[in-house]
Amino acid sequence: MSVFKNILSNLPEIKGPAEKRLPFKEKLKWTLIILVLFFILSVIPLFGLGENALANFQFLSVILAAPFGSILSLGIGPIVTASIVLQLLQGSGILKLDTHTHEGRVFYQGLQKLLAVFFIIFEAAIFVFMGGLSPSASLDPIAFRNIQFLLIAQLFLGGIIVLFMDELISKWGFGSGISLFIAAGVSAEIFVRAFSPLTQAGILAFGTGQAPIGQVWVFFKSLTAGNPMGAGLAFFTIFFTIVVFFLAVYVQAMKVEIPLSFGRIRGHGIRWPLNFIYTSNIPVILVAALIANIQLWARLMQGWVEGSSGILSWISLHIFGHFQGNIPISGLVRWVTSPNLVNEIFAAIASGSFNWQIFGQAFSYMLFLVVGAVIFSIFWMQTAGMDARSQAEKILASGLQVPGFRRDERVLERILKRYILPLTVMGGIAVGLLAAFADVLGALTSGTGILLTVMIIYRLYEEIAQQHMMDMYPALRKMME
Repeated sequence: MSVFKNILSNLPEIKGPAEKRLPFKEKLKWTLIILVLFFILSVIPLFGLGENALANFQFLSVILAAPFGSILSLGIGPIVTASIVLQLLQGSGILKLDTHTHEGRVFYQGLQKLLAVFFIIFEAAIFVFMGGLSPSASLDPIAFRNIQFLLIAQLFLGGIIVLFMDELISKWGFGSGISLFIAAGVSAEIFVRAFSPLTQAGILAFGTGQAPIGQVWVFFKSLTAGNPMGAGLAFFTIFFTIVVFFLAVYVQAMKVEIPLSFGRIRGHGIRWPLNFIYTSNIPVILVAALIANIQLWARLMQGWVEGSSGILSWISLHIFGHFQGNIPISGLVRWVTSPNLVNEIFAAIASGSFNWQIFGQAFSYMLFLVVGAVIFSIFWMQTAGMDARSQAEKILASGLQVPGFRRDERVLERILKRYILPLTVMGGIAVGLLAAFADVLGALTSGTGILLTVMIIYRLYEEIAQQHMMDMYPALRKMME
């Protein structure tokens, strides 16, 4: 065990700054450098990649900040997976580590890094060998196998780069690299889909007669061409994106504040905040990841059993489901994939007929997202150290107590139970509904992406504002330290 601890404590790492607090400009510089580097690497294609249906991974790419087909195709997936696995093991008591000590923190961080490297190798092999990111099928078997290992090596390199970029941001920048990459990827997607004047073929749309990608340009072009249907569709796409964005900001700012006092200092106290979205964006990430995996397995099974018959073919068609192009037509995958109701309504107005099954598909998708978000919220609250007992222990360890009550963990736990479970359930319902509405109403990007970006940018803004205030007022910085 001591040998294993020595290995973990001597893993390669980014050296942290010598100063306790970095200046605002220094943090901003490193954050921008890593952000630019992320965008540059995300457009470098994998060498040897064949013709793949990369659009099939669009849903997964939002969650993982993974531009599929590039050297960063794994994105933050291995890091997030390693973090979730360790946090669940720690929160459930299976893995017992004292992260309050320096040795415990070093061991935990080393174990997380080692686990992330394992998932980088594992996910790279899965994507390549199962046909997600594969070489050209026209190659001979030996060349095909060699290119497969070359693709795995490139994915491994990209995963390691993301791992160290995340560590550099955590020590030298604002927030975390994981959050920054998700927000950057979603923001770029929204900007492109709103303002890009290019067509799907990558040429300037003006003068070609083809529709641009940017919905703002589509709106004005449709108005000038006398096409109210096209203008209305573009308008509602932009409108619903803005509505969901502001609703997410409003919900993110809601919180319940419990008044607490310092037991040894009379007349002084604080308010302990419990956010309305108590478990943050974790539940909707887990539900979205589950849906993405259902879609991925449905496509992989469809490819395996294509042209064959038997029990596997029946399971693939009727349980997992099949796709026709990018449209799910059967099985579970159909009922957990969001339809675009706005598109369907405008198409029905134009054709005079409407497919009423779309409403059932939209309802089943919303129900799956909401119920899944509530279940994962409760699960995460209980296993990640966010339950009433854990919060009571943290409050008492900080020297705080509820005014008017004796300093007893059981009393504080009873008070917190009144708030934590209702907030967990209502927060799960809220994030599930917001994500589902954005998807069903055809926003510029997925509802999960919008929620993640809003929450990440909101917290990043709070951290930057706090850092800037401390740089402006050195006396305040000394008090906080």
